[in-house]
Parts: sequence; C-alpha cells; structure tokens
Amino acid sequence: MAKPLVAIVGRPNVGKSTFFNKMAGRRISIVEDIPGVTRDRVYCDVEWMGRRFSMVDTGGLDMRSEDVLLSQMRRQAEIAMDTADVICFFCDGRTGMTPDDADIANYLRKTHKPLILVVNKMDHAGLNDQLYEYYNLGLGDPMAISATNMLGLGDLLEAIVKQLPPPDEDEQEEEEHVIQLALVGRPNVGKSSLANKLLRQERTMVSDIPGTTRDAIDTLFVDDDGTKFNIIDTAGMRKKKAVEDESLERYSVLRSIAAIDRCDVALLLIDAQVGVTEQDTKVAGLILNAGKAVIVVVNKWDAIEKDTNTMETMRKKILSDLKFMSYAPVLFLSALTGQRTNQVLGAVKEAYAQYSKRIATGVLNEALADAQISLQPPMSGGRRLKIYYATQQSVCPPTFVLFINHEELMHFAYQRYLENSFRKSFGFEGTPIRFILREKQQNNN
Repeated sequence: MAKPLVAIVGRPNVGKSTFFNKMAGRRISIVEDIPGVTRDRVYCDVEWMGRRFSMVDTGGLDMRSEDVLLSQMRRQAEIAMDTADVICFFCDGRTGMTPDDADIANYLRKTHKPLILVVNKMDHAGLNDQLYEYYNLGLGDPMAISATNMLGLGDLLEAIVKQLPPPDEDEQEEEEHVIQLALVGRPNVGKSSLANKLLRQERTMVSDIPGTTRDAIDTLFVDDDGTKFNIIDTAGMRKKKAVEDESLERYSVLRSIAAIDRCDVALLLIDAQVGVTEQDTKVAGLILNAGKAVIVVVNKWDAIEKDTNTMETMRKKILSDLKFMSYAPVLFLSALTGQRTNQVLGAVKEAYAQYSKRIATGVLNEALADAQISLQPPMSGGRRLKIYYATQQSVCPPTFVLFINHEELMHFAYQRYLENSFRKSFGFEGTPIRFILREKQQNNN
C-alpha cells in the first residue's frame, strides 16, 4: 500500500526545498533565493526510526495573490495538503512572522490534519527571540531548525514519525512481495479500461474524453495464485505544449512520471489504430531512463482489420520505432472486449522475474568469456580493451560491474554487443540491463 505522506508547505523562499533536498539526499528540488522557484510538487521517500514515509515539496503559498502562476502553485499545494497525513508548515526565522504566515495558518487549521510548525533558518542563538512570536499562530510549539546547516532535523523527523498514522499490516510487509505495476501512455489509449479488466471491477472512471483520469490511482490486487500487485492507473501524458496553461493537466503529467519512478513494471499502452507516436517514444524514454521493466501493450486490437501477418508486421514496426527498447515483449489486446487481457498479469510476473533476476558470478563470467571469444574486444590507439571479470552489483534492474583496463577503450557498440550476449545467455526479456565500468589497474596493461 502507499506510504504515509508528509507535505512541506509555507510561503515562498522559507527554505522548504533546501530541507526537502537534505531529506532526499540529493538535489531534487531547485533551490534559489527567488520566490516561486518550486512550482510543482516533488516526491521522495524517507525512513526514520523504522518508519517509511513519502515527503512532498510544494511551491510557495500566497493565499491572497490573483496571479495565474501563483494561483496554480497554490492549487497544487492544496492538493498536496488534501492527500497528506502530516503537514509541516515552514516559516522563516530570519524575517519573523508575516501576515502571509497568519493567512496560511488560518487555512491549515481548517484541514484538521496533524500540523508541525517549523521555523527554519534559525542558524544561531541570537535568533531565538524570533521563535516566541510564532506561538501567536496558535499551532502549538514551534520547532527551530536550520535546513542549510542541518540543525534540529533529527528532532523534526522524530516529531513527524510521532504524528504518522499507525502502520498497517501491508506497510509492515516486505515491499518486494507487491509488484508495483504502472499503466502509462497518451490520453485515451485505454489505460483505465485495462485497469478495470485487470482488477475485475469498475475501479476507475472510463470515458472517451482525454484527461478523464486526473490522478495516479493505486489499487492493491491479489491474483488467483496469491501474487500481489499494486496497480497504478495514471493520467495520460500529453505533449508539453498541450498542458502549459492547465495546472491540473501539468500535475497529472508529474504524477504519471512519479508513477513510473516508483513502479517495477510499466505497461506502455499504444493505440493500435495510431501506432507509435512521438509522445509514445518520449514516455518509453522515461521508462528506460528510470530503469524499469516494460511491456508494450497494443490496445484496441479489435478495431484493426487483420490477415495472417498483421500482428507480426506490427510487432516489428513497433520495436523498430522503439529501437532502444527492443527487449520489450509486445502484447496485442482489446481492453474493451477483454480479448487477450488474461495474458497481461502472467507477462507482468515474468517481466518482474527477469527484472529481479540475479546471476551467479561464476556463470556470469563463463558467459562473458564466451562473448569475448566470439567477438574480441576492440583496439584503439594500439591498445586493446581487456575485460578481466564481471559481477552483478544489484537487481531491479540487473546491474553488472565490468572490471576493465581502460574505460575509454569500451566502445558503445561493444557494450551493446555484451548486453545482447547476456540476453542470449540469461533472458532478461522486458528489463533493461545496466553496466558500470571500473578500471582495474594491472601491470603491462
């Protein structure tokens, strides 16, 4: 099931994104001393005191402005607060309390959500007097922190954990037992219809109007064999030009990208009547860059006139159009009639098995040796690439470390050859493979 959600809110430029980036451990949100830099919400996962939860950074709240951009930012922050289990209200200890802080506090009281009042930028003892005026907001004891200097962050995280809802049985289970399955693609390709077929119920709204699904909808589902899935039905991803003036549409695209980021297997739905479009290619690129397993689902197959070669011809055309994803299995089905939809979950289980497959080091190096015998590593500048050995570093996706003499000697074409050789030896259908190159210095290399 979904982790508890903590929303970080406050007026612009109070240090929300700085705190968020410290929690994420990397620079996710853009941090600048310009109000309104963070316009959309950004998510990361946090673990503290044995509890896992998601954190969402939001754009600055301006409760009075009628500016279109600020209104959109306010709307997205409001959505974050509506879905949050705990809200952290950030204020600026350097500037002191402002009328905007009071406006936000009045709004937050109406949410009836657990609130933590955070006074940021409390970098030295001389600012302590600033803390007391925040009691006037009537939100309880303010917590002093400095996100930049990492002061008080542990106390704040402990306070957050105390406010989280108690863990349920699903949250306590090992996450790998639940296959995270995201349905992604352009609007109106049948994602919600397919989700309903897989779930065997009318879980999501289905309409011929593009954009009916505004959010990413999570549904836990247990197959007949006991396999657990979390099925994520997402809003369609439109071209960027089509969403520039629609804040909710932009939000839908962001949630779709977030769904790809947290899934194990992505079902990329293609309209059989249209074929692969530029937008389909971009979505496929997002799946590849995120390192997720993928199945290409050609929907609306019932609407296509066929002969004996139609399916194979279209399969080759799709994989040609998505040539960077030639390892993806392709399913042809109709979510409307149910034709072949019973094959989807079996294909997902197999894709996940490949995605999480681990190869023993000895067997891996036998395959590597065979590959080098079949095609010798390339030479450049009088030096030949030497690959000493390989080991699998991780799964999801399968990631291999190659110990070599000189990284610059590894041509892209030879790395692609090794990938294809590994696929012939071990399968890996439906999952990307990643290589990490490490130079292993030896004498006379």
